[in-house]
Amino acid sequence: MNRRKSLLVALLCAASGSVMAQSVEDGLKDLYYGKNLSAKQTFEKVIAAKPTDDKAYYYMGIAQLALEDVAGATATFQKGLQAVPTSALLQAGMGRIDLIKGDAAAAKTKFEAASAATQGRDGDVARAIADASTEVKGGDRAYALTVMDKLLNNEGRKKKEMYTATAADYIEQGDAYRYLGGENGGKAIGAYEKALELSPNNAEAVMKEGMVNYNARLKAEAVADWTKATNMDPNYAPAFHELFLFYTTPKKDQLSWDKAAEYLEKYMKVADPADKLKNEYYSASISFFKKDYDNAISKGNAALAGADAIYKGKFSRLIGDAYLQKGDSLNAKKVMDEYAKSSGNKLEPNDYKLLSEIYGRVKVQDSVQTAVNDSLASLYLEKYATSDTTKDVDTYRNVAESFKKLRDFKRSAEWYTKLVNDFDDKANPGKLQDYFWKGTMEMYARDYDAADATYGTFITKYPEQEAFGLYWRGRANMAKDPDAKLGLAVPYFQKFFEIDGPEKAKIKAGQLMYPYQYLMIYYYNKEDKANLQIYMDKVLSIDPTNATVKQIKENQAAPAAKPAAKPAGGTKAPQNKK
Repeated sequence: MNRRKSLLVALLCAASGSVMAQSVEDGLKDLYYGKNLSAKQTFEKVIAAKPTDDKAYYYMGIAQLALEDVAGATATFQKGLQAVPTSALLQAGMGRIDLIKGDAAAAKTKFEAASAATQGRDGDVARAIADASTEVKGGDRAYALTVMDKLLNNEGRKKKEMYTATAADYIEQGDAYRYLGGENGGKAIGAYEKALELSPNNAEAVMKEGMVNYNARLKAEAVADWTKATNMDPNYAPAFHELFLFYTTPKKDQLSWDKAAEYLEKYMKVADPADKLKNEYYSASISFFKKDYDNAISKGNAALAGADAIYKGKFSRLIGDAYLQKGDSLNAKKVMDEYAKSSGNKLEPNDYKLLSEIYGRVKVQDSVQTAVNDSLASLYLEKYATSDTTKDVDTYRNVAESFKKLRDFKRSAEWYTKLVNDFDDKANPGKLQDYFWKGTMEMYARDYDAADATYGTFITKYPEQEAFGLYWRGRANMAKDPDAKLGLAVPYFQKFFEIDGPEKAKIKAGQLMYPYQYLMIYYYNKEDKANLQIYMDKVLSIDPTNATVKQIKENQAAPAAKPAAKPAGGTKAPQNKK
């Protein structure tokens, strides 16, 4: 009786174990839903049960890369190759590591060997090669598309060699088109639509259609796609995360802390419960976005002690920024200085950006320390600008404007120069304003020759803005001729007064004082009484008690002792109007 009972218990346990045993498919489902830590744990269990399952090793490495653990992923791929030395999939995984380390040639060698070993007909291997080549910086996107096309093209294959495409294959092909950009956007959408034909409820395909629309600057359509993905599958966390990222992007038609908090809360409800640190970070972030900075600081500090190296940076930035937003720049500086020191100054672009903002706001009584802080603010901003190699108009403009706020006019001019030189008119529709600010920053930096050339180019490129360009070109030359003796600004001011139009009407009376006074002094120096009187009258029409006019009249009354005349405000470069 007891023996029978024991046997029954053993059979039940065995049955229970088989039901509870986890598979590669379970881990892939976790990856699909963005539950990377859970996926890693699932693949660990699969490997423990079957140490020669190369798919488990590969996808575990992918989960680790999603968790920003490159060293861990490398070790997993290597361990897998020790267990399965002939695995083309793990060879492709090691190629991805080569790409991450910047060795594109070594990566390509491994990819081609893996593709040859499987004759280009293994879906997992083809997707692994294509995904690495599209997602990792330095990857060959055209090669990624070639790999996927070869997988999906059954032309000339025997019946037994035919490959049956999956939704994942078409999504990967769509990704390759999407990363190639430009006219390939429509082809990317077509590939994602094929994925939806095979898997009608595939939220990933719809989410990535939104990414195509976002890249095409169709932001409303992108938000609609991401929202559709969340409605299609309310558990699909990545789509909620895309909406969260959209509303945290610092662009005028996107940034909304309220919306960011809303979608982050929705994301948290379906996020990976196993990823405690990530969830603690996002919980503190929600408080930050709701402007509950004290709570964000409290949550951040509570989690900081148990954070790994990656999350120490995330929490430190969050706490430092929270202090800064509540106006406590000294504590913000303390937090980020301590983090910079503890990290061995191995900082990320956003660390430099935050440090620049902090040092730009710190107020101290000591003028020497103020100068040091301003210098450090510019230094950190420059490090941010050069470490973030993304060629993005909004990033460039943010850097240019930040240097402007720091009164580092020379560097601001350099970044406005990049904005007008590094992007075509389609990529940078705001180039007209960038040209203006480029010239203005050059004026503030007292690089008047550069400003003169900038406004000259401005007039040629935007002839409808000729009046505006002539006015500022005159101002640049006026700064080069402060005593109005050489007449450098005369031709530009004279032509400015000759033309008419709506742009000229935008130049206010206070701004007209600059050319009026310059021309008045120029004709005074030339002893051209007729033109002198014309511009004296114009100056007096704006400022009836003008001190320079008074001085000229006094000099005219005593011509034998004629001193040089200068306008009361001088002809200096314009002061910074913050």
